[in-house]
Formats: sequence, structure tokens, C-alpha cells
Amino acid sequence: MLMSTPASPPPAPEPAPPHPAGTDQTARAIIAGIVTAVVGFTSSFAVVLTGLRAVGADTAQAGSGLMVLCLATGFGCLFFSWRTRMPITMAWSTPGAALLAAAAIPAGGFAAAVGAFVLAGVLLALAALVRPLGRLVEAIPTPLANAMLAGVLLSLCVAPFTALAASPAAIAPVLVVWLLLMAFARRWAVPGAFGAAVVVMALSGVFGELTVDRLLPRFGLVTPTWDATTLVAIGIPLFVVTMTSQNIPGIAVLASFGYRPSTRGPLLYAGAATAVGAVGGGHAVNLAAISAALSAGPEAHPDPSRRWVAGVAAGVTYLVLGPSAAAVGAVADAAPHGLIESIAGVALIATFAGAASAALGTPAYREAAAITFVVAASGMAIAGIGSAFWALVAGGLWLAMMRLAAVRTARRADRPATAPNPPDAAESSRDDVGESTPAVEAPAVVEARSGVVETRPGDTAASGSAAPIDPASNTLDPTTR
Repeated sequence: MLMSTPASPPPAPEPAPPHPAGTDQTARAIIAGIVTAVVGFTSSFAVVLTGLRAVGADTAQAGSGLMVLCLATGFGCLFFSWRTRMPITMAWSTPGAALLAAAAIPAGGFAAAVGAFVLAGVLLALAALVRPLGRLVEAIPTPLANAMLAGVLLSLCVAPFTALAASPAAIAPVLVVWLLLMAFARRWAVPGAFGAAVVVMALSGVFGELTVDRLLPRFGLVTPTWDATTLVAIGIPLFVVTMTSQNIPGIAVLASFGYRPSTRGPLLYAGAATAVGAVGGGHAVNLAAISAALSAGPEAHPDPSRRWVAGVAAGVTYLVLGPSAAAVGAVADAAPHGLIESIAGVALIATFAGAASAALGTPAYREAAAITFVVAASGMAIAGIGSAFWALVAGGLWLAMMRLAAVRTARRADRPATAPNPPDAAESSRDDVGESTPAVEAPAVVEARSGVVETRPGDTAASGSAAPIDPASNTLDPTTR
């Protein structure tokens, strides 16, 4: 269970060839931490700004929100890595920001969205403290959670290509650089696309339109309002996608490198930082997922007991980047139409691919996941509640009906005959029970304990994260942060 994972010491050093002096290896860990933060920031800040503006934030509020997220992330990385001597890194919820980007502005404006952020933070904290709530989150079928995320991401991933048709001169350089780096330096593909966008903005004269006061860091306080529809439409899906796509996979990534810290502290911090940071415009803080491998893997340091230095360096880097958030937001606001949305779109393509693959990869859940996906992608809204919520409802209802049908079929097949049937009747009975009504495979029951997915004997395995995790791969997806 998430809240009861016992702490364990860092793993023993891995066998490694002779390496330079300890000072050089410490420098290597510091560089790995800086890369973790820089890649994480540049790969997903556009998604955050797009999401906050989609739910009603103005330029100043979006910049404030990004700054709050940087500071909360940086302090979390610094504190937990230093205290536990493990490379525990935090991040903001990129899937959560994508969820916001696909939402509509609430009737109560950005203040109502902030209320939903506070609710998500409270639920994240309770998931660390209250065992039944944590189990309830774990009971959500992983393919359905992935299908909801993939459906939400679809429209965002399409945006770069629709923008290309409308503004080829501005968008084509971004896509070309992104494609080349995906082929030869995947980790830097999205930062490279951002660099290309900066060049496009410079050539179009965007920076000359900016005044100094717009570039200075600002903290904007937003008083939350409480609207039931917004809480259900944004708060609950934000909580679900952050838990299933970030926190649980983040714990699994650490475990894959031999680190098993007590998870209550980091998860409780994530919830508290989300709830408090919401009044500054931030949407959600959580454990880092795929980008955690940049600090926790052997590339950071050959000695696992020294990789915590990378986590500390990542935290310090986020704290340094925080004050630049206002300038980033102002530049993004002045950028040519569709440019920032294109960066966000290419940043999310790998996340979309992983989520879609995990959603449709388990045959027992495939139809339910497909229904969840199309409902989430439809953008429908009923009673003011968006498609992300209704997607989970639709997929869950389908699963419930299929399980009911499976139970009914099994009972009919096991029912003893009360009297001998004549040959024709017996044949008809076989047709009715066995051949013309195929049994519906009951979906697997998956348990995630301490972030590591376990499938009970006889069940179908399912992924425990928003995207397949391969920490040893050199092609990490830093957007699933």
C-alpha cells in the first residue's frame, strides 16, 4: 500500500569499472541533477501554461502558477533527497496540466479551478494517510486510467499539425528540429523544439514587444471559490490522473533502481504543496516518474548511495528556475499563434503513445478502454462536467455490465440438468450455453503495492503506470515527469 511502504537503506554499490576520483563522480551527479531539472522544465512548461490558461488564468496568474510549481518541486527534491540520502525527485503533474488544457473555463472562472486544485491536493494527502482511499485509487483499472489520459491528450497532440497548416513558416522549424532530435538525441528533442521556437520568436520581433515589468517574477494570490460542478469536473480527474500517472509510477521507478523509501512523507508533501500552492496558481505537485530515472540511474553516479546528490542538485536548479517563470509566461503570451501549443503537443506525443498502448494492451479491458478513450477524446460535457469524468464513468459501466454477463454465463453453464434432454434439445442447449454465447473474459484484478503492480495468480497482467517504464532505456520520455 502506498502509505505503509517501509523505508529501506540505499542499495549496495553496483559493480563498476575503476572510475575517477570521488570529486569527479560528485560533479557527475550534480550535472545529472541539473539535466533532470532543465529537461523537466523545458519539456513541459508549455503544457502547464496551456493548461492554466485553458481554465481561465491570465498571463500573470499562469506565470505565478509556474513559479509556485518550480519552487514547490525544488524544495521537495532538495528536502527529501537530503533527508533520506536517496535520489527522490518531485515534479509537477504534466498529465494533470494536459487534462486542464482539454477542459473548458469553469463558470466561476480561474478561482473555481483553484478550488478544484485545492480539492485535488487534499485528496492526494488523504491517499497517503487514509488506507481505504489509497486502496480505492489502486482499484481503478489501470487501462481505464490510461485510456482517459490518452483521450485527453489526443486533441493536444493534433495541435502542432493543425497549426502547421495555418502557420507553416512559424511551426515547420519547430517540428523539423523536434523530428531530427527524436532520431538522434531523444532526450533533448523537446528542449530543442523550444530552442527553435525561441529563434522563430526572435525573428518575428516578439522580444522587442516585451517590457521589463512583464519579465519580473510575481506572485499572484487567487482566492479559491467552491463550485460543485468544477470540483467534480476538474478536481477529481486531476487527483486520479496524478496518482495513477505520476505517484504510483514514480515509486515504481525508484524501486526498479533498488530504492524503497517510506512513501508517506513525499506523498503527504505532494498533497500539502498542491493544496497550498493552488492559491498561487499551481495545479498539482507529485513524485517524478520517468525523469526520476535521470537522477536515480547509474548515469548519475556509479555508487547508488551517492546518487542523492543528483536529487539535491535537481532541487536547487528548480529553485533557480522559479523566478524566471514570469518571463517565460510573458514570452509565451507574445508568441505567434499556435507556437506554444505546438511545443506542448510534441512534448506529449510520447506520453500519448505510452498511455494508448497501455490502455489497449490488455485484451480483457480492451473494449472498456476503447470506450473510455473515445468519450475522453470527444470533449463532451454533461451538466457542466467534462469528458474526463464521464470517460471513467462510461468505461466503468461497461466493465460492470461485462462482469455481470460473465457471471450469468458461468451460472448457466454450471447449472445441472433436471431431466435428460432429447438429442435435439441437448444440441440446442449446447448452442445456447456454450457455442453461441461465448464466455466473456473477466477483467484482471490488479493490485499496486508500493507503486509496484502485482497481479494475483490467474489474473491478467496490467501496466502500473501511465506509460511503460524502462528505466534502463536511453530514450526516456521526460514529459511523464
